[in-house]
Amino acid sequence: MRYVSTLIFCLLALASRAQGVLTFERTDHDFGKVPEGTLASYEFKFKNTGNQPIVIASAQASCGCTTPDWTKTPVLPGKSGVIKAVYNSAGRPGVFAKTVTVVSNATEGTKVLSLKGTVLSKEELRAALTPAQLAASPRLVLERSTYDFGRIEAGQQPVARIGIKNTGPKELVLSTISSPCYCVGYRGVPPTIKPGQSAVVELVYSQRNVGAAIEEVKLASNDLHGDAKLTLKANVVKDLVPTSLVKESGASVPFK
Repeated sequence: MRYVSTLIFCLLALASRAQGVLTFERTDHDFGKVPEGTLASYEFKFKNTGNQPIVIASAQASCGCTTPDWTKTPVLPGKSGVIKAVYNSAGRPGVFAKTVTVVSNATEGTKVLSLKGTVLSKEELRAALTPAQLAASPRLVLERSTYDFGRIEAGQQPVARIGIKNTGPKELVLSTISSPCYCVGYRGVPPTIKPGQSAVVELVYSQRNVGAAIEEVKLASNDLHGDAKLTLKANVVKDLVPTSLVKESGASVPFK
């Protein structure tokens, strides 16, 4: 009976030790100085040093400006995986410190990874660059500086198709679009635009205020010369379709 009890105890002890161990090469990263408008990316590499597979359940960033991705398949004992973190520096000059919280079935169920750095505004960066370095930057050139939607109905979401060309020697990466009205968004943005090539992006306009509208839009990218600027115009009306009914005594009847 004592032998059976000892055997059960040993099996339980072994079972409690049978678990994956998430071992990172490092848990913090300093990007240093990051040019505003770029996507700063880093991969935290880890290895399963335990004796059971590890499954990453989630990787949650501390802010919406950081996008995490991770190895989705089970990581077997002795195998490796990555947690990738991408920080969007567009419109965020200054010092930053962010975290990514990793949740898994490893012995340490929660692991916090840290990112930090300093985003240099394009003005600061241009002041520190030599003419040769500035010439090596991608260059975003818009096919037009203004776009007129004409007469549109409030609440509609018309789309402007705008051509963009990269006249610089490096790949152009578009990041964010901004406007004072917060009513202009991107659709169909290419991942990159190679040197000398062009692409078409779609700008979705969702103005609800009636009247003549002029929106100054900024397109941020890794072009060190600065943000590209586009003016959108529209005549926003309450209803594009004129009524064909005449109201009589509170009821609508067709024209006679």
